[in-house]
Amino acid sequence: MGSDPQYIKFPDLLLSQHVFNLSNPACAPSIRQSSLKKLQDVIKERKMAPFYRHLAHPTEGILNNAGEGATQHHVGTSKPLITSNMLASRKSPQNIDFPWDEKLYQSLLDDNKNELETFQKEEDQAEEAAGETEVQAARGKRAEFWARVGDKDKSIESHEALLDKIGFLGTKIDLVLAMIRIGLFFGDAIFVKKTIERAETLVESGGDWDRRNRLKAYKGLHLLTVRSYSLAAPLLLDSLSTFTSYELCSYSSLVIYSVLAGSLSLKRVDFKAKVVDAPEIKAILGSGEDQLAALSGEISSGPGAREEEMKDASVSRSTPASGATTAINLTTLGTGSSEQAENEAPVDFSPLANLVNSLYNGNYRSFFVALAAVEDQFLTQDHYLHEHRAWFVREMRLRAYQQLLQSYRVVGLNSMASDFGVTVDFLDRDLAKFISSNRIACTIDRVNGIIETNRPDDKNKQYADVVKHGDSLITKLQKYGQAVRLRGSERS
Repeated sequence: MGSDPQYIKFPDLLLSQHVFNLSNPACAPSIRQSSLKKLQDVIKERKMAPFYRHLAHPTEGILNNAGEGATQHHVGTSKPLITSNMLASRKSPQNIDFPWDEKLYQSLLDDNKNELETFQKEEDQAEEAAGETEVQAARGKRAEFWARVGDKDKSIESHEALLDKIGFLGTKIDLVLAMIRIGLFFGDAIFVKKTIERAETLVESGGDWDRRNRLKAYKGLHLLTVRSYSLAAPLLLDSLSTFTSYELCSYSSLVIYSVLAGSLSLKRVDFKAKVVDAPEIKAILGSGEDQLAALSGEISSGPGAREEEMKDASVSRSTPASGATTAINLTTLGTGSSEQAENEAPVDFSPLANLVNSLYNGNYRSFFVALAAVEDQFLTQDHYLHEHRAWFVREMRLRAYQQLLQSYRVVGLNSMASDFGVTVDFLDRDLAKFISSNRIACTIDRVNGIIETNRPDDKNKQYADVVKHGDSLITKLQKYGQAVRLRGSERS
């Protein structure tokens, strides 16, 4: 087998987004209907009998109220339902009708049975008259079949069986990456984590450059789904310039994930170099001139980007790049296939561009507006981002508060509320939550209408830490000494 990536066609992760759309109350009705039609068409086209049952069965289907996404058992059998975490909520919208057609299901089952018999014949013939390569190719077809029809357990089982027989390292890595996508497809974060660890072991034992980069994108996306934005950001940002994993997500989605992760977790200097001034991101979020310069290679993020100091908010641009940032089909900028470019809808990146620029330039009123737009357009609409959307918005507000307060000893409540475009009461309540959890070092004086920052003194903090740890050590030594004396008295 060659070194080109294999087993990358199935499962189709776009289908999991369509399932999410059906259960997402924030999704537009037209999009839900479009997702429903797409799912029905693909199920028929790819003969996805197990997946059809998982979605639409009257008692076990996760899109029916009787199922409600819970793990159940079919009446009269011991075979468990496929477990998944694909829905935005446990209860699907009432106006979505995913009809169950028993005749269609039986027809799909018959087609699946015939395909499996064909694969078994190919494998038997290969064992009798051909070599090991042909045998593994027949087994590979069976593994891809189960991934295509959406049977989680059998697809993992068939991939594992094939993995045990394969000797070529590159193909082993491809199989493990395929299992990661199966876990992502069904929303099984624990399985994905364990499988990524297996992939890392294989890659470290001699994986090639392309598979190393692909694993980087896979791991970054997984970390994003489990709210580890600080770990996901460097992986996703590094993947922008070498991205080839179109089986994982589109390039436009990668840009969105990278910008969101970097905006939340990177320090200001790194945020400037890796997000604000990054050529790959500037080509999308920058103004017209910046886009042309980035695409032509005239600009790059280098050491000089780290030397620029924070500009005063009063002279910052109010709405940078909003007029020039339009809907772009990013797959046309990457190396994806023409089919991918045709299927991917244009994305309006203006809220994301406004979020990045307003945060960096200290225009907090525009930042709050952009944050709300990003939540509506991206966080609530993406199945990887949806679960932690409230946490992301809260952490971004915290970052903006910290950025403003670190520059001042005392700030007027009215002045800060005006800068953020919120009421004093809202700011008071919001800051109080972060202060009580020790996320912001300041105190609020409502009588005088001011906020006083408590900047920690590093030397005093070090001294306090030494005293604290010293007291703890002395206590432990005293207990140890008492124990030794007791043992000595027992011997005497």
